[in-house]
Amino acid sequence: MENTFWTALGASTLAATVTAIGIYTIRHFESWGRKYNIYFVCFAAGVLISVSFLHIIPKAFEMSANAPVYLLSGFLLLHLFNRFIIAFVCERGLNPSYGIGLVPMIGIGFHSFIDGFIYSITFTVSIFTGALAATGMVLHEFPEGIITYLILLRSGFSERSSWILAFVAASISTPLGMLVSYPYISQIDKPLLGALLSLSGGALVYVGATHLLPQAEKENRKYSLFALGTGILVAVLIVLSK
Repeated sequence: MENTFWTALGASTLAATVTAIGIYTIRHFESWGRKYNIYFVCFAAGVLISVSFLHIIPKAFEMSANAPVYLLSGFLLLHLFNRFIIAFVCERGLNPSYGIGLVPMIGIGFHSFIDGFIYSITFTVSIFTGALAATGMVLHEFPEGIITYLILLRSGFSERSSWILAFVAASISTPLGMLVSYPYISQIDKPLLGALLSLSGGALVYVGATHLLPQAEKENRKYSLFALGTGILVAVLIVLSK
């Protein structure tokens, strides 16, 4: 299997950079960030969902007979983790101010760390698979940086502290996850790699369908449906061009 370490590292570093740009944008150009944030969300959702169903999931099914089980597991694990974070925030807030910012930050940080695993898995399968997954994942990092910063700022942290914490949790955690996971993932056999790819597919469907799309429906901006459709079209064209 080809050595894709540097490609995966480059993609995860790009994701971290885009997150940092999102944090910088909302800090210095708040009105612009608030106005256009939702369009990045919609476009990323369209790409992630389409790429998962058109390429990642079929590829995983080819590689492993147990892929359907892992697909469901990936979706459910992310759902349960999200439910845990919500319940912890609502029912066991650490304190009236900082707790409501720190707990979501930890959740986002863990999610970004797992994103690094997805880069390792998809690029180990093939450059094309990794590039497809990265297209949607990188774009959804921009709004994620904005959201992390705003949550911390609104919970009482200073601008400087919010920037630093958001950068650590949502940005550098992604390449860190890639670096931690790659040595193990690059050594596994094809069936297990297919199972992990399916697990990643379930996670990507969850992020796109139940994390990003509800945000778009909630805000209901004028061109949000167009942005979603554009994301789907871009993903379809990339898959067909293979």
